[in-house]
Formats: sequence, C-alpha cells, structure tokens
Amino acid sequence: MKPEPSPAHRALEAAQAALAAEHAAAYGYGVIGARASAARAEEAREAYGGHLARRDALARSVREMGGSPRPAEPAYALPYEVRTPADAERLAAEIEDRVAGAYSDLVRAADGRLRREAADALSAAAVRAARWRGTGVAFPGLTERAAPARTS
Repeated sequence: MKPEPSPAHRALEAAQAALAAEHAAAYGYGVIGARASAARAEEAREAYGGHLARRDALARSVREMGGSPRPAEPAYALPYEVRTPADAERLAAEIEDRVAGAYSDLVRAADGRLRREAADALSAAAVRAARWRGTGVAFPGLTERAAPARTS
C-alpha cells in the first residue's frame, strides 16, 4: 500500500500547481492584452501585473518549502483562438477560474501565511473572473470541479 503524502508534501505540490497556473495566466494575459478592447486594456495590464507578482511570491514560497520552482512552459495552448475583444474577455474569465481552482487546492493543503496568501489570491481571482464575465459564481475555485446536476 502506498503511504499517504505528508502535509508538507501536499502543500508543496499545491504551491507548485498554483505556480503553474500563474505561469499560464501570465502567458494568457499576453494574448488578452493584445485583443482586449481599449476600455478594458488597463484592466488586462493590471491583472497581468498581479499574476506576475503572485507568480514571484509563489516561487519564493516553493523555495522556502525546500522545492525547486517549476519553470514556465515556452508556450501554452489556448482553449480557442482569441480574435476579438469578446474572446479576450471570455479567456480572461476562464483563466481566472483556473487560477482560483489552483488556489482553492492550496488553501486546503497549506496552513499559516501560505494559506492566507492563497485565500487572498483565490478571492482576487474570483473577483477578476466576475468582472470579466459580468457575473460571479457561488463557490469560486470549485466551478471547474462541479459535476453536472442529475435530473430525476
């Protein structure tokens, strides 16, 4: 029987996953910034900067936990071609949902300062997703994990 991973190992893996989500978000916001409407370009720049700052903080946290921060991929596959400002807004909301999901996992795995930072990042991602989408979700960070509702 395989032993259960230690809490420290679970926290490190969750931090690495959140770091990977931040790398992907920074890449995605490069595309979003090029396609966003003039009215939302500043919002895209601010989100990009926020993701870079959280990425750097996570890399420090991973090192503090004794890990080696996962590097960014050279490129990331986007879920669809982003041609219009509406596509950019939809992609931004999806990216924020994914980031919220990664931080949701980190909140569950971590404690202390890292858990507080993850909760703050989860909240920030949920707010950005709601702004891009125009509406919020009941449980940010869990939407992509929700199973379809059963009908009787």
